[in-house]
Amino acid sequence: MKKLLLFLTISFVFIGCNKKDEIVDPVIKNGKNEFTTIVDDVEREYIVSIPESYDGKSDVPVVFMLHGTGGDGERFYNTSGWKELGEKENFISVFPSSMNYCILDEDGQKKITKWNSIPFCSFEYCSNVTPPDDIKFLRQIIDELGKEYTIDSKRIYFVGFSNGGQMCVKLSILMGDKIAAIVESGALFDLDTMSNPVRKLPILFQIGNGDYGPANTGPFIPLSEFDKVLSSAEYQPYKIVQTHIKSFDLNPNYTISGDTNTVVYATFVPNDGNTTNNFNFAYIKDLTHQYPNGKNHWMIGAQVNWNWLKQFTLPN
Repeated sequence: MKKLLLFLTISFVFIGCNKKDEIVDPVIKNGKNEFTTIVDDVEREYIVSIPESYDGKSDVPVVFMLHGTGGDGERFYNTSGWKELGEKENFISVFPSSMNYCILDEDGQKKITKWNSIPFCSFEYCSNVTPPDDIKFLRQIIDELGKEYTIDSKRIYFVGFSNGGQMCVKLSILMGDKIAAIVESGALFDLDTMSNPVRKLPILFQIGNGDYGPANTGPFIPLSEFDKVLSSAEYQPYKIVQTHIKSFDLNPNYTISGDTNTVVYATFVPNDGNTTNNFNFAYIKDLTHQYPNGKNHWMIGAQVNWNWLKQFTLPN
């Protein structure tokens, strides 16, 4: 009888261990996933799009798309083309939302969504506003993605439009330790300044030849005059180029390539000779202040940006 009781006791112990240690695969919700997170006691929102091909068994790249002033993650989830491309190319796309704040700009006081892209922008927060730490927010999303999904931490990319592009300029300075490469789209700013990046990284800057800020007040300049646009202080792109030259220690001499009927490129090489970290300035024909998606402009921005981004990985 004692032997029988001992056998039954041992059997129950092993059965209990097997149940406890059983590994259950997490339920994967493909498609649209909406998340909230707390940053400095404030609830923040972001959308994650998971392609149908994702099974959690292998690392996949991640692309963040940052909206412009007055926008949100939902709008760019629906219109940017990144979720559709992620489905096709098997990467996770992320669409965070900035906060809605009282700001002061050239039009006066207003309440609107805005990334804290200061100093790469020309607005101020109202006196009673505490500016958000959007760098902390975006880092936190990366950390949460790493816990929730099987991501390739060496292939995290950021794309931003307008104020989101300004935020990407700030990210290129402060978050190069997390980002493999960056696209700054339509990110006009007035400052000709210098910063010290945590790491030099590949950057693609894009702007249309009809884009002079949200008001679109400037005349279209032919792509054949690209060299004049880059080298003359009267044009916004000059300040953008100078800021990148100073911050990333680029050789100010550049080479121009491309087609004046579509897109021309100016390529700036770092003085250290590491051509992986070139700064590329793309000047796009007939593009005003909008992120091109194949419907509002002939260029499909997501596909063009992905073809460029995917060649880069974060070094050790």
